[in-house]
Amino acid sequence: MLQGKTILLGVSGGIAAYKAASLASLLVKQGATVEVVMTENATKFITPLTFEQLTGRRVMVDTFDRNYTHQVEHISLAERTDLIIIAPATANVCAKLAHGLADDMLTTTVLACKCPKLIAPSMNTNMYENPVTQDNLQILRRYGWEIIEPASGRLACGAVGKGKLPEPEQILEHILYQIACDKDFAGKKVLVTAGPTQEALDPVRYLTNHSTGKMGYAIAKAAMLRGAQVTLISGPTDIQPPPFVRVINVVSARDMFDTVARCAPEADFIFKAAAVADYTPTAYQDNKMKKSDGALSIPLSRTQDILKYLGTTRKKGQIICGFSMETENMVENSREKLLKKNIDMICANNLKQPGAGFGVDTNVITIITPTDTQQLPLQSKDAVASAILDKAISLI
Repeated sequence: MLQGKTILLGVSGGIAAYKAASLASLLVKQGATVEVVMTENATKFITPLTFEQLTGRRVMVDTFDRNYTHQVEHISLAERTDLIIIAPATANVCAKLAHGLADDMLTTTVLACKCPKLIAPSMNTNMYENPVTQDNLQILRRYGWEIIEPASGRLACGAVGKGKLPEPEQILEHILYQIACDKDFAGKKVLVTAGPTQEALDPVRYLTNHSTGKMGYAIAKAAMLRGAQVTLISGPTDIQPPPFVRVINVVSARDMFDTVARCAPEADFIFKAAAVADYTPTAYQDNKMKKSDGALSIPLSRTQDILKYLGTTRKKGQIICGFSMETENMVENSREKLLKKNIDMICANNLKQPGAGFGVDTNVITIITPTDTQQLPLQSKDAVASAILDKAISLI
C-alpha cells in the first residue's frame, strides 16, 4: 500500500530501538522506500548494518559524512520524504524537536521536512509523565506532529507503567492512515454493517449464518484509509477491528436494526454488508421445546428489513449500497432487489462460485446500479472494497 512512498525512519537511543528493525521490515514489505536516520546513541543499541540489510539503503548518522554525494544530504532527503516516523523517540529527541534544535543528522533533516510527521515516545514512566516532557509533546502536537501514545507494561528498567514503544504493527497502522491512500472520502461519514446476527433460542442455542464479516470490515478499513469518518456496526465476529474506526457491537437482528436506524441519518454513505438473520424465534420465552416427528419445531417471525428501511427513510444525497448473495439468476434477482429497496447500488455474488461468499479472503462481485453493471474479477476482499468505494463516490 506504500508503493512509491519514501518513509524517513528516525531511530533514537533507547532500548526499544530493536523494534525499529521490525518496523523497517514491515514498511519495505508494504513497498515503501525506507531511509533510516539514526542518532549516535541509537547505534549503541542496534547497528546501522541491521537497517541497511533490511532496507537496502545506506543508513545516515553523521551530518558531516564525506561519503555522501555533492548534494546537501539532509536537505535532499527532506525534499523526497513523504512521511517521517521517529520510533523510538527518547525524551531528549522530543525536547530537541519541540524547540527546533538541529545538532545532528536526524534533527537537521526533520527540521527541513514539510511532510506529515509522526513520533512514538518511548522512555521510563517517570520521564514520560514529567511535566516538561508532556509540555514538549503538547508543543509538537501544536506544530502538527501526531503523537503515537506509548503502551503500558513492564519497562526495560524494571518499572511498570506507561512508556513502552507500541508494537511495529500498530505504528504501521498510523503510517498507513496518514499516506496510504488519497483522501477522497475526507469529510464524509460512512456507516458500514458487517458480520452475522444471532437469534437466541434459549440460554444455550441460537440461530445464525455463516457470515464472517470480512467484506464489511474490509470496506470499513478502506473507507478509513481514504479519509472517511467511519462507524462500523458489527455482529459477533473474530476479526480485529480496524483502527481509527468507531465500532458498535450488536448481537441480534433487532439490535442491528435499532443501531442502524439511530446512526443512519448522519451518514453520507451506507454499506449494508451484514448478513442479518431473516427470521427470529418467537415462542421460547417459556423455554418449552416442541417436537414433531422427532424434529425440533421452531416458531419464527420475519425480522425487519434493514435495507428497505434505509431506502424509504434516506436523506437527500445519501448513497446506499446493499449486498446480494444468490445461487441463480444473480444479476436479475439483484437488480430487482435494487429497485425494490430504493437504493443506489448493490454488490452481487454467486455463492456457488469458487472464491466468493463466506469465510474466504477473496470475492467475485458484480456491482449493479440503476444504469449499469460492472463485473469484477476474483480478487482480495481489500481490493473489492476499494472498487466498491470507487463506484460509490462516483455516484455523488
